[in-house]
Amino acid sequence: MASFYSDNGMFLYLQRIAQSIKSRLFNFLISGHTNYSGRLKIHPSAKLTGLKHFSLGKNFKTGKHFRMEAIASFGTQIFKPQIIIKDNVSAVDFVHIAATNYVEIGNNVLLASRVYISDHNHGIYKGENQSDPDQPPGNHLLDSEQKVIIGDNVWIGQQVSILPGVNIGKGSVIGANSVVTGNIPPYSLAVGAPARVIKIFNREQKQWINV
Repeated sequence: MASFYSDNGMFLYLQRIAQSIKSRLFNFLISGHTNYSGRLKIHPSAKLTGLKHFSLGKNFKTGKHFRMEAIASFGTQIFKPQIIIKDNVSAVDFVHIAATNYVEIGNNVLLASRVYISDHNHGIYKGENQSDPDQPPGNHLLDSEQKVIIGDNVWIGQQVSILPGVNIGKGSVIGANSVVTGNIPPYSLAVGAPARVIKIFNREQKQWINV
């Protein structure tokens, strides 16, 4: 902190101290309402809903304007959501995670900024009780039958959307601006909208091989 003071002056030094105190208090209060097993570093600008449905691992940290919602009810609908985040997960600015059923993020996952992860659709488009497009979208039901599971050591690039029913295998990389609509095998590099695998890591050669 001494070097920060010398480089930036008294005002920014005091501002950083105030931000640090605010952050510590925020995380202390949050940790008391979650299934919590380690040090939290959630930015105070976060918007969190359904704390008792979160299970947060060690060393979880976020950037600014992080949003995470475990949606237990919507209108007359009742859900039993779970959001499980394992150890050493890092989410950069403006990440949004939402669940009506089940979202799991594995160990050592890195989420770049503006990543969106959801296990549900706003509207039902198959099976019974499908949504009527003549009704306002805000009146459409949410679905709650799918899961999203992201394996260990996955790297999710900038502005990626991960949609309901997706399983991303261990060690995979999802390129920036991709829309993941289907399963991604372990040790794969996938890009595009919808995302498709373009490389697979060859463990013997220790190289990424074009598909």
